Amino acid sequence: MRRGRTLVMAGLACAVLSFEAPALAAAEQAELGDVQQAITTLAKTDGVVGAIGEMFVDGKRVDRGTAGSRLLGGRGGRIPSDSRYRIASQTKLMEATMILQLVGEGKLKVDDKLSSLLPEMAEHDYVDRADEITVQQLLRHTSGIPDFDESGKFDVFDFTTVHKPIDLVKAARTVPRQGDPGQYRYSTTNYVLLEMIIERVTGRDLAGEFQRRLFAPLGMKHTYLATKPSKHIIKGPHGHGYYPDAKGRPRDVDRLNVTPGAVISTAHDVSAFYRALSQGKLVPAELERQLPRPFPNLCGGTVSSASGGLPGISSTTFSSADGRIQLAMAVTLKIDNEKAMAVGDAAVKAAEAVLCPS
Repeated sequence: MRRGRTLVMAGLACAVLSFEAPALAAAEQAELGDVQQAITTLAKTDGVVGAIGEMFVDGKRVDRGTAGSRLLGGRGGRIPSDSRYRIASQTKLMEATMILQLVGEGKLKVDDKLSSLLPEMAEHDYVDRADEITVQQLLRHTSGIPDFDESGKFDVFDFTTVHKPIDLVKAARTVPRQGDPGQYRYSTTNYVLLEMIIERVTGRDLAGEFQRRLFAPLGMKHTYLATKPSKHIIKGPHGHGYYPDAKGRPRDVDRLNVTPGAVISTAHDVSAFYRALSQGKLVPAELERQLPRPFPNLCGGTVSSASGGLPGISSTTFSSADGRIQLAMAVTLKIDNEKAMAVGDAAVKAAEAVLCPS
C-alpha cells in the first residue's frame, strides 16, 4: 500500500477543497495516513476475524488495506479489500433516499399518515396508533413502534425461514410500546414499513427499485439487495462472520438470514452512494434536511460516519462534507455485536489515523 498520499487541504486536515489531480500546490498539500497500517491495527482488536478498508477520492481508489483472515482461526488467507460485505443498517439511509425521491416526485408526502399509505396497519391493528404516525417519524425513528427483534421470535441461526415484512410488523406488535409518536427510539420496524410503502407506492418490488433508483444510476455494479435466504449468500471471495451460540462457541453466520432485506456491497460501490448523496445528486435540495444524516464526528466535524451491524459484521463508511473523500471499512466478528463496542471505537480511531492524522 502506498504511503505519502496527498490531497488539497486548507487549514486543518480534512477541510477538503476542489483540485485538479495530479497538479497540487505544495503549500496546500497535507499528507493522509496509511490505510493498510490503520486496518492492521484495527484487526488486532479483540473479537475481530478480519478487516478491510478502501479510500476513494473523486471516485478513484487511492489506498486500501486488509488484515486478519477470511475464516476463523487465521484460515482462508486475507480478505480481498474489494470484496463484498453486508452494509447492514447503512441500507436504511439508501431506503430513506428513495422515500424522499418519491416525495420529490409527488407520490407521497413526509406528513402522510401510515394508515393512509398502508391502510391494513390500522384496519387490522398491526401497528398501534397507525393513524398518528407519519412518514417523517418512520424516517427519523420517532414513531414509537417497537423493534421486531425484541419479540424474541427470530433465531440468528435460522438460515432458511422466509420472513415476510408483515410477519416482522406483527412480531413488533407483540412488544409493548415504550414511546409516543414524536419520541426517538431506534427501531428497524420503521424501515420495514418504509420498504412496504416503497413497494405500495411504486407498484414494484424493493430490489427492483434499489436497482433502478440507486445501483444502476450510480454504477454500483457489484451491489445487490438480499431479500430471501437463498440470496443471502455473499457472492465471491469475502470474509466470514461468526456469532456465539448458547454455549459461547462462535458459529459461522455467512448464510445469515437477513430480514428485512439488506444491501450487500463493496467499498467502491458504497462510497459512490455517499459521494452522490453528499453532493446533492440524489435528493431534491428542499428535502435534504429530512434525511437521517450521518453524524459529523471526525476531523473537527468535516467528516461524517455511518455504520451498520449484523451478527458477524460491522461496517462503517466515512465521508468528507463535500463528498469527495470516502473511507469504507468492514470488519468480520466472532463475538456478539453488543460486546463489540470496542470494535466500533477502533474503527473510528483507524479512520482518524487515515483522514485526520494531525
